[in-house]
Amino acid sequence: MQTQFIQALACGLLALLPALVYAQFSNPFAAEKTIAQQRQEILNKREDILKALYQAQPKAKELIEKSIGYATFSNFGMKILIAGGGTGNGVVIQKDGTKPIYMNMAEVQAGLGLGIKSFQNIFIFQTQAALNDFVNSGWTFGGQVTAAAKYEANGGAYQDATTVAPGVLMYQLTDSGLAAEITGKGTKYYKSTDLNK
Repeated sequence: MQTQFIQALACGLLALLPALVYAQFSNPFAAEKTIAQQRQEILNKREDILKALYQAQPKAKELIEKSIGYATFSNFGMKILIAGGGTGNGVVIQKDGTKPIYMNMAEVQAGLGLGIKSFQNIFIFQTQAALNDFVNSGWTFGGQVTAAAKYEANGGAYQDATTVAPGVLMYQLTDSGLAAEITGKGTKYYKSTDLNK
């Protein structure tokens, strides 16, 4: 009897999966908020993310101050039994005063489980080429990496900064604080067509 119940539950959740995926990857702001409101919400969220980052890792402020630019993303992930994914948005800020570049993210993951989680990613760009590649090439981050970012200037290591590409450092914040390991899960970052008009 218990096996039949579990099978029925699994079938029911899998039947709902297409609708859940559609809801995830559709724009939740489209019908309710103007483009200006969406942009402002992302900028406000950026301030909250940076505040949380600096509280969790004060050294991150120095990295951002010395960088070419940075990006903050707020992500929402959902995992239903054998499939999962996530959506989010964010903004790239360049130090030269260029207007903000608004971006989206999407991820797909595989594995067994049921859960919902939110997290924030902060990227720090050390070179203009790295920033341009991230913005213009539909940058994809996959797999799972753990590393310490080292700097020749002082020979030190920023313990919680992860090198995810040449010239690109990353922090990840979760509900419980700064993540010790960065998980990418096949995430793609790309320009928002609507918000950059």
